[in-house]
Amino acid sequence: MARRSSNRNVSVPRGSTSRGSARGGVSRSASPSRRPASAPMRPASSRPAPSVRPTSRAHFGSAASSAAGRSAGGRASGARPAPRTVTTSVRLGDLPASRGDRRAPAARAIARPKRSGAFKAFIVALVLVCVLGITYAALYFSGAFAITSVKVNGADHLTNDEMAILAAVPQGTTLLNVDTSSVANSVDRDAWVADVSVNRIFPDTLEINVTEREIAAIVEVAADNAKVTQMWAIASDGMWLMEIPARDSELGATISPQIYEDADRVLHITGVPFGLTPEVGTYCADGNVNNALAILDGLSTELAEQVKTVTATDAASTCLTLDNGIEIAFGTAEDIRDKERIVLQIMADNPGKVSYINVRVPDRPTWRAV
Repeated sequence: MARRSSNRNVSVPRGSTSRGSARGGVSRSASPSRRPASAPMRPASSRPAPSVRPTSRAHFGSAASSAAGRSAGGRASGARPAPRTVTTSVRLGDLPASRGDRRAPAARAIARPKRSGAFKAFIVALVLVCVLGITYAALYFSGAFAITSVKVNGADHLTNDEMAILAAVPQGTTLLNVDTSSVANSVDRDAWVADVSVNRIFPDTLEINVTEREIAAIVEVAADNAKVTQMWAIASDGMWLMEIPARDSELGATISPQIYEDADRVLHITGVPFGLTPEVGTYCADGNVNNALAILDGLSTELAEQVKTVTATDAASTCLTLDNGIEIAFGTAEDIRDKERIVLQIMADNPGKVSYINVRVPDRPTWRAV
């Protein structure tokens, strides 16, 4: 079937005929679409026009340029025109997809990544935090979760009244606005308290957990020009705990009974030189007393449980008195375990016969019989 030639892309502009062309070759206009529709079409030559494939508008410009090039090249008259090169141009959007992505543009648009799910989760979390913050603030300034009871654990030497004064929890305080650090610091001021923690127990209880110091010894302190002897409880770390009043006194009735039980159980440090002035909540600065405490802390249970009193007139002459009446010149708190081993060995070798042992110099121990 013969192809129809397209006539709208063939035109001969005036004065554009190629020189030396015996066959009347023609040059095609670069812009055939702008030619008036009423202009007559002049045949390029008597020879039938070749069949031309329909091309895009850009093709016409390329064909016209090619024809003009052949004419300007001075080809011999009557030479056969060179085959025309057909060049087309298309819009960028009409190009087929690359080999790496042969999907249609609509499909590629659908495949574009959507907004990250992590971003959505962040927005949700942010909103949740804001809601919780507003709710907490509303409860914080309200009377919700008001503290109606204070629970104290581990305070054996402090009464409930003393703990209430120490904790100093204001009336109307809630579990949300209570300053637990302030309560803990307030309780920690007392000499009996070695450690403290404060917990909230919803809906209405504040819990205070106390770790107390234990009485290591009772120090007999001379006061009022040595006319009076005061009984001072001291902890193993050297902190003065309190002056223990007489059991039948008015003040004695207000303190914890546990204090008297411990005072009866522990040993006494005697012979302390006049001038020692203990103060509650401070550490002992007297070398004689501290030497006696170091000896007691270094002894094993076997010998420590037998010690009744410690005379601390001078560190070098510190003397221990056992329950059975044996006196031990122990001296300074050096070579404690060696001195203890020698004392136990002498008592084991001479049961019921020993009244005095001197181990101030462990290399030359001595002992005296009853």
